[in-house]
Amino acid sequence: MSVAAAAGVSALAGCASSRETAVTETATITSTSRETVTAYAGPERYAGRAPVLFGSSLPGIVETVPTVPGRRTIALTFDACGGPHGSGVDQQLVDTLRQHSVAATLFLSASWMRANPDVTRRLAADPLFRLENHGTRHLPLTVNGAAAYGIPGTASPAEAIAEIDGNRALLAEYGVESNWFRAGTAHYDDVAVEIARGRDVRLAGYTVNADFGATATPSQVATSIVDAPDGAIVLAHMNHPHSGTADGVRRALEHLRGEAVRFTFLDGTLP
Repeated sequence: MSVAAAAGVSALAGCASSRETAVTETATITSTSRETVTAYAGPERYAGRAPVLFGSSLPGIVETVPTVPGRRTIALTFDACGGPHGSGVDQQLVDTLRQHSVAATLFLSASWMRANPDVTRRLAADPLFRLENHGTRHLPLTVNGAAAYGIPGTASPAEAIAEIDGNRALLAEYGVESNWFRAGTAHYDDVAVEIARGRDVRLAGYTVNADFGATATPSQVATSIVDAPDGAIVLAHMNHPHSGTADGVRRALEHLRGEAVRFTFLDGTLP
């Protein structure tokens, strides 16, 4: 992680968070086909379970992607958080990714999709992008309401399940079969991690916080991406069109144009 990115991690309060213990898991290319939602365990399986871990970097959270010899691999991910001040569309960012033919994973919340249904349809139809789950209510995923940045998490196993399944169902209305989830604030407890995994959902962490919750300058964003290590998952935002994110991404992609960099999806595949 670049110095600028490391310094700005604590500024990310809207969609992800400060990183904690560096326990990582690498995504694998194979995925598990899921059955029906009714086949998954209900909240009663987790009743009475008391979390012992809470944070953004826990066992079971994927923080790197598969790599290949001789080429650097980076996975760009962009969150769309929704809400009164978070439902914008950074069209410049989307256009930049398209102009450079760069793949990206877009984590969309339910409120953002409801505010932008036409944009969601266009993104879902574009093979450069994979749409994934950023939560029904954009909350930390917990079973006891633990808060991150003053935002209370889901308060029970039933609420945690609804946070995943509600938005998963909404994505399905756009023809998207979502298998990845990133919580609002990117915080989880260990019981919620187990709930997600039990629903064939992989949890997307991050290696590099590129835009500090859409507050970084273009130079900071560009440096964070250019300096991202091999296998990095880069987190930034696509819902603040007046931020420095789009310009920073453009600068980074122009800088990396002549280098052997693979921009992949979270499972390591290409469009």
